[in-house]
Amino acid sequence: MRVRVFYHDKCFDGACAASLFSRFHQECICPDATYEFWGLVHRAGALFNEADFTGDENAIVDFKYSPSPKITWWFDHHLSAFLTPEDHQDYIDGMADGRYKGHRFYDPEYVSCTSFLAHIASTQFGFDPTPVAELVRWADIVDGALYESPQSAVEMPEPAMKLTLIIEASEDPAFIPKLIPLLTRMPLLQVLEQPWVAKLLPPLLERHQRAIELIRSRAESKQGTIYFDIADQPLEGYNKFIPYYLHPEATYSIGLSKSSFRTKVAVGSNPWTKTPPEDMVNLATICERYGGGGHARVGAISFPPDREDEARKAAAEIVAELRASMAGK
Repeated sequence: MRVRVFYHDKCFDGACAASLFSRFHQECICPDATYEFWGLVHRAGALFNEADFTGDENAIVDFKYSPSPKITWWFDHHLSAFLTPEDHQDYIDGMADGRYKGHRFYDPEYVSCTSFLAHIASTQFGFDPTPVAELVRWADIVDGALYESPQSAVEMPEPAMKLTLIIEASEDPAFIPKLIPLLTRMPLLQVLEQPWVAKLLPPLLERHQRAIELIRSRAESKQGTIYFDIADQPLEGYNKFIPYYLHPEATYSIGLSKSSFRTKVAVGSNPWTKTPPEDMVNLATICERYGGGGHARVGAISFPPDREDEARKAAAEIVAELRASMAGK
C-alpha cells in the first residue's frame, strides 16, 4: 500500500504529526505500507490540488479540512480548520452517517496535532506512544509556545528548538520529507546530529541573529501591541517570539513579511503576558475575517505576493483593533 501523507509544511508540529501518523499507521493499520510526505502551505486561493491525492490512502495532518472522498485520514486541532461552512457541514454529515467515523478526527482543545494524534492512536487503535513521548512533549511546547521564558524561546538551547529553526527555514522541498521518518525513530538530539541536518544550523543561527536586529530596528510597541513591517526583506521564517524577547511588556504582535508565494500578516500574542486570559482577543476570529485563521492566541493571513498593499491595510486595521482593545489596561 502506498500512503501519501500531507502535512503543514515548514512547521515542527506538522512534521512531527506526519512522522507519528506514518509510525502509527505502519504499526497498527498496514505493516507493509510505504509513505510519501507532501508539504502544504497556507496561501491565498485553493489550498489543495485534487490531482495530488494519488495514494492508495491519503492522509492530511495538522492542516485544514478537505471534503475530497480521496482523503482517507484527517487529523487537525486548529480553530480555523474548515475553509468554508460547507466543508464543516461535510465533516459533520460524514461523522453522523458513519462515512468518516474512525478516520477523520478533529479537536481544537489539543495544544498540538501531534499530541492529539497520539491520543487517538493510543485510545482507539492500540498504538503505544511511549517511544515517542519526547516528540509529543516538544510538539506541545513548540506549537503551544509553552517555553519558560522569551529567552529560552529565542536563544533556543534545546535540540527541538534548533530543529524547529531548520524546519521553518528550509527551502529544499526534499529536506523535510527526508527528515520526517527520523523524528519517531531516534532521539531529537540524534536527528539534529545527522551530518546533512547539522550542517544547516550554523548559517541559520547567523540569520536568526540578523532577524533579531532587523525586527529590533523595525518594531514599534504601543498600547501593548507591537507592529513591524519587514516585507522588503527575504525573512518570512523568523522566530515568532523575537518581538516579545525585545518588548516583553507587549501583549500582541503583528508582523508583515513576504515570500515568493505570499505576503503574510502574522498575528500573535505574548505567551508570557500579564493580561488576564478573559481579556484576551481571539486572534483566529480576527484572522478569519481576512481569509486567514489559526488558534485563539496565534493566527495568520496569507495574501498573494502582488497584493502587499492589501496585506498592509489589513495589518494596520488589526493593529488599531488590538491597540484599542488594550486601551486602559
